[in-house]
Amino acid sequence: FKAEIINDFVRDNNVTTVIEYGCGDGSQLRLATYPGYIGFDVSPKAIKLCQKIFQDDATKSFELMAEYKGETAQLTLSLDVIYHLIEDDIYFSYMKRLFSSSEQFVIIYSSDFDADQKNHERRRQFTTWVRANEPQWKLINHIPNRFPYTGSSETGSLADFYMYEKSV
Repeated sequence: FKAEIINDFVRDNNVTTVIEYGCGDGSQLRLATYPGYIGFDVSPKAIKLCQKIFQDDATKSFELMAEYKGETAQLTLSLDVIYHLIEDDIYFSYMKRLFSSSEQFVIIYSSDFDADQKNHERRRQFTTWVRANEPQWKLINHIPNRFPYTGSSETGSLADFYMYEKSV
Protein backbone atom coordinates (compact mmCIF):
# COMPACT_ATOMS: atom_id res chain seq x y z
CA PHE A 1 0.00 0.00 0.00
CA LYS A 2 2.70 2.50 1.00
CA ALA A 3 4.92 1.70 -1.98
CA GLU A 4 2.01 1.95 -4.41
CA ILE A 5 0.97 5.40 -3.13
CA ILE A 6 4.49 6.84 -3.08
CA ASN A 7 5.62 5.31 -6.38
CA ASP A 8 2.49 6.70 -8.07
CA PHE A 9 3.16 10.13 -6.57
CA VAL A 10 6.80 10.11 -7.69
CA ARG A 11 5.80 9.10 -11.23
CA ASP A 12 2.80 11.45 -11.53
CA ASN A 13 4.80 14.47 -10.27
CA ASN A 14 8.04 13.72 -12.16
CA VAL A 15 10.00 13.57 -8.91
CA THR A 16 13.70 12.96 -9.49
CA THR A 17 15.20 13.26 -5.99
CA VAL A 18 13.96 11.87 -2.67
CA ILE A 19 15.23 12.15 0.90
CA GLU A 20 13.74 9.88 3.53
CA TYR A 21 14.21 10.61 7.22
CA GLY A 22 14.04 7.31 9.04
CA CYS A 23 14.94 4.85 6.28
CA GLY A 24 15.08 1.93 8.70
CA ASP A 25 16.08 -1.51 7.43
CA GLY A 26 15.27 -0.80 3.77
CA SER A 27 12.33 -3.19 3.54
CA GLN A 28 9.99 -0.47 2.25
CA LEU A 29 12.70 0.88 -0.05
CA ARG A 30 12.97 -2.49 -1.83
CA LEU A 31 9.53 -1.72 -3.33
CA ALA A 32 10.36 1.85 -4.31
CA THR A 33 11.03 3.26 -7.75
CA TYR A 34 12.86 6.52 -7.04
CA PRO A 35 15.32 7.97 -9.57
CA GLY A 36 17.59 9.36 -6.82
CA TYR A 37 17.41 8.62 -3.09
CA ILE A 38 19.20 9.49 0.15
CA GLY A 39 18.11 7.67 3.29
CA PHE A 40 18.92 9.07 6.73
CA ASP A 41 18.52 7.23 10.03
CA VAL A 42 19.69 7.56 13.63
CA SER A 43 20.71 3.88 13.75
CA PRO A 44 24.20 2.96 12.53
CA LYS A 45 22.99 -0.64 12.24
CA ALA A 46 20.15 0.38 9.89
CA ILE A 47 22.51 2.45 7.73
CA LYS A 48 25.04 -0.40 7.44
CA LEU A 49 22.25 -2.84 6.56
CA CYS A 50 20.87 -0.56 3.83
CA GLN A 51 24.34 0.10 2.45
CA LYS A 52 24.86 -3.66 2.13
CA ILE A 53 21.42 -4.39 0.63
CA PHE A 54 21.69 -1.61 -1.96
CA GLN A 55 25.46 -1.71 -2.54
CA ASP A 56 24.98 -2.26 -6.28
CA ASP A 57 22.39 0.51 -6.69
CA ALA A 58 24.14 3.81 -7.49
CA THR A 59 20.83 5.72 -7.24
CA LYS A 60 20.68 5.19 -3.45
CA SER A 61 22.87 6.39 -0.60
CA PHE A 62 22.53 6.25 3.18
CA GLU A 63 23.79 8.46 5.98
CA LEU A 64 23.39 8.86 9.72
CA MET A 65 21.16 11.78 10.73
CA ALA A 66 24.18 13.23 12.56
CA GLU A 67 25.96 13.44 9.18
CA TYR A 68 23.26 15.57 7.53
CA LYS A 69 24.99 18.42 5.65
CA GLY A 70 22.09 20.43 4.26
CA GLU A 71 21.10 18.09 1.43
CA THR A 72 17.81 18.88 -0.30
CA ALA A 73 15.49 16.95 -2.58
CA GLN A 74 12.37 17.54 -4.60
CA LEU A 75 10.47 15.25 -2.19
CA THR A 76 11.11 14.45 1.46
CA LEU A 77 9.52 11.47 3.19
CA SER A 78 8.60 10.66 6.77
CA LEU A 79 7.12 7.16 7.02
CA ASP A 80 6.10 5.81 10.44
CA VAL A 81 8.56 8.08 12.27
CA ILE A 82 6.73 11.02 13.87
CA TYR A 83 4.97 8.99 16.58
CA HIS A 84 8.35 7.57 17.68
CA LEU A 85 9.68 11.07 18.44
CA ILE A 86 8.72 11.34 22.09
CA GLU A 87 10.91 14.31 23.06
CA ASP A 88 9.56 17.72 22.00
CA ASP A 89 12.91 19.19 20.95
CA ILE A 90 13.70 16.19 18.74
CA TYR A 91 10.20 16.31 17.22
CA PHE A 92 10.47 20.06 16.44
CA SER A 93 13.95 19.68 14.95
CA TYR A 94 12.84 16.70 12.85
CA MET A 95 9.79 18.51 11.49
CA LYS A 96 11.80 21.63 10.66
CA ARG A 97 14.39 19.56 8.75
CA LEU A 98 11.70 17.53 6.97
CA PHE A 99 10.17 20.69 5.48
CA SER A 100 13.27 22.87 5.08
CA SER A 101 15.13 20.21 3.07
CA SER A 102 12.32 19.77 0.57
CA GLU A 103 12.27 21.79 -2.61
CA GLN A 104 8.67 20.97 -3.58
CA PHE A 105 6.87 18.09 -1.82
CA VAL A 106 6.65 16.44 1.60
CA ILE A 107 4.89 13.14 2.24
CA ILE A 108 4.13 12.08 5.79
CA TYR A 109 2.73 8.68 6.71
CA SER A 110 1.63 8.92 10.33
CA SER A 111 -1.26 9.18 12.71
CA ASP A 112 -2.54 12.72 13.21
CA PHE A 113 -3.95 13.01 16.73
CA ASP A 114 -2.54 13.84 20.14
CA ALA A 115 -2.20 11.09 22.73
CA ASP A 116 -0.05 10.59 25.81
CA GLN A 117 3.15 8.61 25.48
CA LYS A 118 2.70 4.85 25.62
CA ASN A 119 5.85 2.73 25.53
CA HIS A 120 8.05 4.38 22.88
CA GLU A 121 5.22 6.09 21.01
CA ARG A 122 3.69 9.54 21.37
CA ARG A 123 0.94 10.39 18.94
CA ARG A 124 0.98 13.98 17.71
CA GLN A 125 -1.40 16.06 15.65
CA PHE A 126 1.39 17.17 13.32
CA THR A 127 -0.94 18.93 10.86
CA THR A 128 -1.47 21.63 13.50
CA TRP A 129 2.33 22.05 13.76
CA VAL A 130 2.63 22.36 9.96
CA ARG A 131 -0.10 25.03 9.76
CA ALA A 132 1.51 27.05 12.57
CA ASN A 133 5.17 26.67 11.58
CA GLU A 134 5.26 26.07 7.83
CA PRO A 135 2.49 28.26 6.36
CA GLN A 136 4.05 28.17 2.88
CA TRP A 137 3.23 24.43 2.72
CA LYS A 138 -0.27 23.39 1.68
CA LEU A 139 -1.88 20.02 2.26
CA ILE A 140 -2.70 18.82 -1.26
CA ASN A 141 -3.89 15.30 -0.45
CA HIS A 142 -4.90 13.13 2.48
CA ILE A 143 -5.18 9.43 1.72
CA PRO A 144 -6.79 7.36 4.48
CA ASN A 145 -5.17 4.04 5.23
CA ARG A 146 -6.47 1.18 3.13
CA PHE A 147 -5.78 -1.11 6.09
CA PRO A 148 -6.78 0.87 9.19
CA TYR A 149 -6.16 -0.44 12.68
CA THR A 150 -9.48 -1.50 14.19
CA GLY A 151 -8.30 -2.47 17.65
CA SER A 152 -9.48 -6.04 17.23
CA SER A 153 -6.29 -7.45 15.72
CA GLU A 154 -2.55 -6.85 15.46
CA THR A 155 -2.83 -5.86 11.79
CA GLY A 156 -3.61 -2.48 10.38
CA SER A 157 -2.21 0.96 11.07
CA LEU A 158 -3.31 4.24 12.62
CA ALA A 159 -1.34 6.10 9.94
CA ASP A 160 -2.64 7.87 6.85
CA PHE A 161 -0.83 9.67 4.02
CA TYR A 162 -0.52 13.47 4.12
CA MET A 163 0.96 15.14 1.04
CA TYR A 164 2.17 18.72 1.08
CA GLU A 165 3.30 21.05 -1.68
CA LYS A 166 5.32 24.22 -1.23
CA SER A 167 3.50 27.37 -2.34
CA VAL A 168 5.44 29.55 -4.73
